[in-house]
Amino acid sequence: MSNNFYRLGTANMYDNALRNLGSRQTSLSNLQENLTSGKRVVRASDDPVSAAQAERSINRLARIQTEQRALETQRNAIAQAESALGDAIGLVQNFRELTVSAGSATLTPNDRVTIANQLQGLREQILEVANRKDTNGIPLLGALGSALAPFLGPLTSTPDYSFAGLPGQTASTGVTIPGTLDGDSAFMFDPQRDGVYYAAVSAIPNDRQLTTTTVTPVDKSLVTGDNYTITFSAVGPGATVGTSTATYTLTNTTTGAVSAPVTVPDYPSDKPVTIAVADIPGLSFNITGNPANGDTITMQPTPSMFSTLDSAIRDIRSAPNSNAAIQAVGQA
Repeated sequence: MSNNFYRLGTANMYDNALRNLGSRQTSLSNLQENLTSGKRVVRASDDPVSAAQAERSINRLARIQTEQRALETQRNAIAQAESALGDAIGLVQNFRELTVSAGSATLTPNDRVTIANQLQGLREQILEVANRKDTNGIPLLGALGSALAPFLGPLTSTPDYSFAGLPGQTASTGVTIPGTLDGDSAFMFDPQRDGVYYAAVSAIPNDRQLTTTTVTPVDKSLVTGDNYTITFSAVGPGATVGTSTATYTLTNTTTGAVSAPVTVPDYPSDKPVTIAVADIPGLSFNITGNPANGDTITMQPTPSMFSTLDSAIRDIRSAPNSNAAIQAVGQA
């Protein structure tokens, strides 16, 4: 009987020793695998909680890398858009310098035609810059989304230039920035937002001068965007010797409304008179010179910067004398 107990005890000890050796061999193998891989958790079964945390970290790192690549692409696009705006500013400055030179009284009509041709080339370059695309073919100034060429024109319809897209600027987030800039706010004008008007004077002979200053918005909330005409009449001698008087009428050519005549009291006949016009809702400007009966000043809202450039080119090209050229230069 004692021999049987001894054999059972010895067999049990043998089995326990084998299990311990196997367990330690497995642990040693796992430790060696951890040392070789440099990881504490090699399989999900090693530590399910740590494995889940590691998986979330891997996904988070992958998402961050994706966001970094997208951010780099957006940063490059914005850098290109800013470069395009910088190029446009440089071209506009060149346009401005040429325009100012066209107002010289010493120039002949042929000289002004030459300058107008140069201005035409600059305007075409500015439009090309405004429609510039990034390396992926996306317009840099496409705002919230636009056609491949956001700025269309010159068109035969009204307005002569249009923005083929959705105006606005995408907001930045914690991990992204806009991939495009709002070209509509950069190049397009809105009467209520910008109050930009272009004033043109009827043909004035060489022995007289009549020009206007730039139309200035004084209250954009009152600007209607309508077209206006100012016509002079009853120009003649004033009540005092050596003075003159004039009357002008403001007509809203969009609605047909005609304002009451405004009389300019006695002013020196031998000097240009400055007439402050403040009858137009939300707008004001000055008329300077020597008005005569029938002189007309037309005003219309400018839909875009390109329209302003085209108007300056047209009026400089067709200017018969320095008065018309000076007026065109003053409105550019």
